[in-house]
Amino acid sequence: MTFLTDIAIAKNQLEGPIPIELCYLKSLEFFDLSHNNLSGSVPSCSNWSKIIHVHLNKNKLTGPITSAFKGYSTLVTLNLRDNHLTGNIPDWISNLSSLSILLLKANYLQGKIPFRICLLENLSLLDLSNNSFSGQIPHCLSNITFEPTSRKSKISEPGLTSSISFNMSSFLHSALITNKVGKLVFDYPYYIFPSVEVIQEVEFATKNNTLSYKGYILNYMSGIDLSCNKLEGEIPTELGDLSNIHVLNLSFNNLMGSIPTEFSKLKQIESLDLSHNNLDGIIPPQLVELNSLAVFKVAHNNLRGTTPERKAQFGTFDESSYEGNPLLCGPPLLKACTKVEPSSTIPTDNEGDEACGFIDLEVFYVSFVVSYVIILLAIVAILYINLHWRRAWFNFVEECVSTCYYFIVTSTCKLSRFRIV
Repeated sequence: MTFLTDIAIAKNQLEGPIPIELCYLKSLEFFDLSHNNLSGSVPSCSNWSKIIHVHLNKNKLTGPITSAFKGYSTLVTLNLRDNHLTGNIPDWISNLSSLSILLLKANYLQGKIPFRICLLENLSLLDLSNNSFSGQIPHCLSNITFEPTSRKSKISEPGLTSSISFNMSSFLHSALITNKVGKLVFDYPYYIFPSVEVIQEVEFATKNNTLSYKGYILNYMSGIDLSCNKLEGEIPTELGDLSNIHVLNLSFNNLMGSIPTEFSKLKQIESLDLSHNNLDGIIPPQLVELNSLAVFKVAHNNLRGTTPERKAQFGTFDESSYEGNPLLCGPPLLKACTKVEPSSTIPTDNEGDEACGFIDLEVFYVSFVVSYVIILLAIVAILYINLHWRRAWFNFVEECVSTCYYFIVTSTCKLSRFRIV
C-alpha cells in the first residue's frame, strides 16, 4: 500500500474522521477527499514528503489548522475551503515554499492576515473570503508575482487509485492489519485497485460566478479574494504592481480611503470588486485604460464626482456597478451631474461679475428694502397686538429720548464754558 501515489474519492458520502492510517502512505502525491461529510480535525501526517495537491474542501472538518502540513516543501495546492476550521493562519505557512494555490474560503478563521503569506513567492491563487479576518491588507502582497505556472495542474501519471464509493474506515480495517511493531501491512499481497484518471481542479470566484479551473486554464489563472471579512484601513497602493493578476475582490469589508490610481497598471485584470466598503473620493479616470476588465464594482461606498468615461470596457458596465454612492453622478446612473461651464469660455459682463464673486447691486438694494419693510411691519404688528410689549416699547423710546436730550444739553453747556474761558 505504501506505493500508492493518488487518492481521489471526492463527491461520495464518506463520514467520520479522516483515518490516521493514511499518514503511512509515504509515496502519496495527490489527495482528494473533497465534497464529503468528513468531520474531526485534519490529521498531522509527517510521512507525506512527496505530497503535491491536497483537496479537503466541502467537508465538516473542525478545529484549527494544525501542523498537519508543516514543512511540506513540495505542496502546491492546499484546498481547505468550505469547512468549519477555526483559529488563525499558522506562522509555518511560509515554509510551504512551493505553494501556488491556497484556498481557505468559508471557514471561521480570524485574526490578521499574516505577513508570512508574502513569502510564498509561487502563490497565484489566494482565497481567504468569508471568514473573520481583521486588520489591514498586507502591503507586501505586491511582492508575489502571480505568474503563470504549470505546477498548478501537473500531477503524477495515473496510478493505482479507486473511485468506488465506500466507507474509508471499514476499508482500512479490512485491507490493513497492524503487526506487533506497529507497522501497517497488507492482508493480501496483491490487493489491486482499478486505475482511473486523476484530475487537478479548483474553484475560484470571478466575474460574479464561482468557476472551476483545470488544466491549461488553471495554469494561467491568478487572483486574490479577501471579500466578506472585517478588514480595515486603506487599500495598499502597492497592489497596483500586481500586473499579472486576473481577479481582485476586496468587497464587503470596512476599507476606507480612496481607490488607488495605481490600479490602472493592472493590465491583466478581468474582475475588480471594491463594493460594500467605506471608500471615498473619486473613481480614478485612469481606470478606463483597463481593456481586459469585464466586471467592475464600486457600489455602496461613499464615492463622489462623476463616473468614468463610458468608453472601451467601461461602456459595458450598468448602474449596479455604481449604485449606493449618493454623491456619485453621471451615466449609467440616473442622477445627472451639474453642468459646469468650461473655464475657457469668456463670460459677459454680468456673468463675469458673478464668476468673480460679485453680485448685482440693484438686486441687493431691492432685497434690502423689502427685508427692512417686512421687519418693520412685523414690529408694528407685535406692538399693536401685545399691550405689554407696546408699553415696554414706548418706555424704552422715552428713556432713549431723555438720555439723548440730557446728553446734548450737558455737552452744550460744557462747550459754552470752554469757549468763555
